[in-house]
Amino acid sequence: MGHLPGATVVTDETVKKLLSLLKSYEARTASEPVASRAARHEGERQRQACGERLREIVRPVLRSFVVELQNAGHDASVQDHTDNDDAYPSVALSFSPRVRGESALASVLAFRYDPRRGIVVQRDVRAPVTKGRVVTASTDRLGTIGVDAVSAAWVETKTLNFVEAVLKAN
Repeated sequence: MGHLPGATVVTDETVKKLLSLLKSYEARTASEPVASRAARHEGERQRQACGERLREIVRPVLRSFVVELQNAGHDASVQDHTDNDDAYPSVALSFSPRVRGESALASVLAFRYDPRRGIVVQRDVRAPVTKGRVVTASTDRLGTIGVDAVSAAWVETKTLNFVEAVLKAN
């Protein structure tokens, strides 16, 4: 097994176990029932539909917030991860309020696909170091909604609540 200079070398025993796991996986997936493949294809269709909803509804609302936040002198951006084939789609707003000309720590509001729940909204609000507090993440889930039920009004409400929480923390 090739390795990078300075990297830890994996033992032959570990390589054998890895190859055995990979062989077992290949055998299991090769004999997978048709129903399981159909379920996987349906899951992929739902993931793609969610990515589309995030791009068409959530992202434009977040971009509007970015424009207004930047016009008010704050740092804000949108991270769009809706086109990745190897991950669940998500769109996030990163917001760093300016406090007396300096940027606070970036807080994030993320709308992401969860195959069991639909679209999950999570926020991570960061307080500034200058307030003399230990910086801790206050990540919490703001809500969940079915993919088809997502609306611009719902996104606006969640985003306003997030901005309010960040401004209060800073």
